[in-house]
Order: sequence, then C-alpha cells, then structure tokens
Amino acid sequence: MRIIAHGGAGSPPEEPPERRERIEAAVEAGLDRETPLDAVCATISFLEADPWFNAGVGSAVQTDGQIRTDAGLMTDDRECGAVAGLDGVANAIDVARAVLEETPHVMLAGEPATDFAAANGVETGVDCWADRTQERWDETTPPGESVAEQLDWLADQFGGSDTVGAVATDGDRIVTGTSTGGRWAALAGRVGDVPQIGAGFYATDAGGASATGAGEDIAKEAVARRAVEHLEDGDSPERAASRAIERFDDRVEGTAGVIVLDRDGRAGSAYNSAAMQTAQGER
Repeated sequence: MRIIAHGGAGSPPEEPPERRERIEAAVEAGLDRETPLDAVCATISFLEADPWFNAGVGSAVQTDGQIRTDAGLMTDDRECGAVAGLDGVANAIDVARAVLEETPHVMLAGEPATDFAAANGVETGVDCWADRTQERWDETTPPGESVAEQLDWLADQFGGSDTVGAVATDGDRIVTGTSTGGRWAALAGRVGDVPQIGAGFYATDAGGASATGAGEDIAKEAVARRAVEHLEDGDSPERAASRAIERFDDRVEGTAGVIVLDRDGRAGSAYNSAAMQTAQGER
C-alpha cells in the first residue's frame, strides 16, 4: 500500500512540525488498512477528527454561524460518492463512501444527506467547533442579517482553504478522497470544489489526485481532473501536478495545490500558495 496525504494549501501553519506529524500519523493509520478505499477513508477520518485542520472538527464557519462539511471520494473504475452541506457531521468522508457504496447517485446534499448519514451509521449531531474557530468567530461575527450587509462583510472576511485529502494504491486499485469544512465566512449554503468530481478529487486507472485551495477557482479549472489527464498523457506524478498548477496560475488568481499518485505508487505534489504540507507512506 502507498499513500500520499495533504493538510491543505494556504498560509504557513502556525505550528508546522506538529501539523506535519499529524498528517504523518494519519497516513500511518491508513497504511494499517487492507484496501485503498479503506486506507483513504481512514487517513482522512484521522484528519477530520483533528481540530488543527479545516475538515470535520475545526471546520470553517459560514455567515449564519453554522459549520457545514463536504467530502468526495472516487475509485479508479469511476465509482464516486460525494456529500455537501452536512450539519453536525465530522466524518463527511464516511458519508461520501456510503453514497458510493449504497446508492446509485454521486452526490447528496443538505439535511437529507445528514439524515442519510445517520441511517448509514455515521455519527450526526457532532460539535464540530474547535477552540480556535470559536475564538475567531467571536472576533468576526458579521453585522446584521440582510444579504447586502453580509456580502459587504464577506468581501473582507472570506478565505481559508486547509482542506484535507489522500490518494492510495495497492498496485491494483487507486482511490482518492478529499474532505473540507469550506472557506471561512462563506455564505450559508456555499459549496466549493471538494465534492465536485474533477475539481476537488478525481481518479482513473492511471492514477488519482486530490486538490486543495481556493475552491471557486479550483472548480472553474477542474484541477484534480487536469492533473490526472496529464498522468494519462504519460507525465510523471510530479510533472502532472506541476503542469496542473502552472495552468491554474496562468488562468486564475487564486491559490491551489494538488497531490497525485499513480498505479505504481509514484507520488507528486505542487502548489502556488505559501505552503502545503504533505506526507507519504508505504508498507
């Protein structure tokens, strides 16, 4: 089994060694699993439970003061599952897996998706607030309730992109997944790149990719799919990641990062943000 994981592309973390150790521990948790699907879900679940990352516990807060989580999952045979706008669900990746395995759909959203999570044994009603998010929210509560007031405030506050993701292969199957709490102070109901197939995650028999960064721009450029297409054209994972970010840089002004893993277990990553922490493991 080979795994590569990331903890988000954005500004340099306040405690980089500690955060890197957490990503490494997440990869170790994934390496204990028997299949790439289990490995990706275990790796991401580990990070969703860690309040230092913007996924699950510790997620960003939307303008109405609510935390909503998204996730996406895809296998090399193009089986997909994604969820968006989950309220009180830390392990969004497990709900995405249930969509993949238990339904004929590729995405569920909102309150029905939360009900689906509960029906499939995923814990709901979870307090996803962390001390650091509560402190930040107390300092940046938006004025008023009108849409106009929120939009004016949003322009100054909107940001953050520490999505988590992982790609795994056992030399036979390839699986990729991404999970997020969204971007800070997004409008209530906002959905970014993470649950969109080809934007936040993508896999074929050539390899898989997980993207992170400014979700709106990543969605417009379909960063994860573009990286995998470069693999299909014969690029190495490192070159595929670099080309995807180079094109992104040429076309939009946002920040992005992507990790790539091919069937042979070769990994690559690239980003245009100030930092993106990754970890790899093999057994």
